[in-house]
Amino acid sequence: MGRALIGGLLRSGMRSEQLSAGESEAAARATLLREFGVSATDDNRVAVAGAAIVVLAVKPQDAAAVLQPLAAAFALNRPLLISVAAGVRVAALESWCGAGVPVMRAMPNRPARVGAGATGVYAPPAVGAQQRAAAELMAEAATQLGLESGMAHRLAAATLHGSGLLARSGDGDLARLRQEVTSTGGTTEAALRTLEAADLRTTVRAALAAATQRGRELAAVRAG
Repeated sequence: MGRALIGGLLRSGMRSEQLSAGESEAAARATLLREFGVSATDDNRVAVAGAAIVVLAVKPQDAAAVLQPLAAAFALNRPLLISVAAGVRVAALESWCGAGVPVMRAMPNRPARVGAGATGVYAPPAVGAQQRAAAELMAEAATQLGLESGMAHRLAAATLHGSGLLARSGDGDLARLRQEVTSTGGTTEAALRTLEAADLRTTVRAALAAATQRGRELAAVRAG
């Protein structure tokens, strides 16, 4: 997800020198530099030094281990922390970041890489209007649980639009794209398991077969 966000930010006009990444794997750091021109370091304290906004894009189980060592660095300039780690509550993030660090949660999807992401955003009341606006720039739609119908429509439309653009921008391997967005133990995997349990493949296959058959029937009627 971190790479997808970096790609989307660069496409939206941000310059590579405005971004810095903390990445523990040397191969991944080299990839960020090669593909995006973004400098990366294995020292997260260096990566966040002087930052106004810090995006936490790690697996949920790694969030505490990443944030707690950064509390002293955060205390210097109080950056806005935006977490995209699924299921990690604001209260936990605040405790790991230290006092006075504003925290928001966001749930973007991979089409953010092609500038067509749909993102759910949550900010506690303590986060100011300017900080909310900064986070909203990362999203084309924002919602929380209990969506009203209009917002739900816009979010669904943006998700489908972005997914289509992402599929068209790659090599056409849809199975690989699905694997890329499915983290082990993550929210997407949980959703896919539910769909598989409901035999979605059979349902979609049957729906397409029914549409095809009906199209043939209508064509025959017109021809007659």
